Amino acid sequence: MLTNEQLSTFRSQLINAKKEVEQQLKEGDHFDLERGHLHGSVGELSSYDNHPGDEATELYEREKDIALNEHMEKELKDIKYALEAIENGTYGKCEKCGKDIPIKRLEAIPTTTYCVEHSPTQVVSHNRPIEEGVLMTPFGKFEFDEQDAEAYDAEDSWQDVARYGTSESPSDLSDPVDHYNDSYIESDDIVGYVEDYENFIATDIEGKEIIVYPNNQHERYEEDLDEEGLMTIFGDLPAYEKDPYTEEEAD
Repeated sequence: MLTNEQLSTFRSQLINAKKEVEQQLKEGDHFDLERGHLHGSVGELSSYDNHPGDEATELYEREKDIALNEHMEKELKDIKYALEAIENGTYGKCEKCGKDIPIKRLEAIPTTTYCVEHSPTQVVSHNRPIEEGVLMTPFGKFEFDEQDAEAYDAEDSWQDVARYGTSESPSDLSDPVDHYNDSYIESDDIVGYVEDYENFIATDIEGKEIIVYPNNQHERYEEDLDEEGLMTIFGDLPAYEKDPYTEEEAD
């Protein structure tokens, strides 16, 4: 139960807060919303000679003004409701359960008329704006997403497009790149094959009779194996056949 002195203190705080909010709304013309169309708040007569980017900026600012105005009007409404509760003798008691609201809670939120357990604002909404459905990353909702698949998927499509340029610059990347054309996500991914040896290994239609076609990538692959002290995964292979492209005997 609040004492008369405590009630008087809260009444004074609420009255001062009410005057402050009303003064802000009056001096700011309710965030210029009383001017009507958003052009009035920026001194424009029409959209005819305005750049679309400028129009978008003005629209964003207008939406922000509406949100701020709604917030302050809601605050003013809560203050008036709390003052009415003081006059009715119900201030300091929860509207839901009737228990006394802790003094610490009233000091933090003088406008509250609920205890913590029954506060209508304690549930946090997880609803997201519908626009986020089209503002998601270019991949994230297709057939092979969240799968370790070797098939050509939406992420591969994005990489093919991104190699022609994005709004990102090399300075936007966490790891430095050697060339501006590599300034996109996972630019070092292998394109067209999975393993390096697929560039110089071939088989017949039944997957048998492995054939090695010597080329520069094959030489680098062998050098890497030698440096690591590893054996090829192909086992003992027959002598290299003729390279069908150069018609030269392999060493």
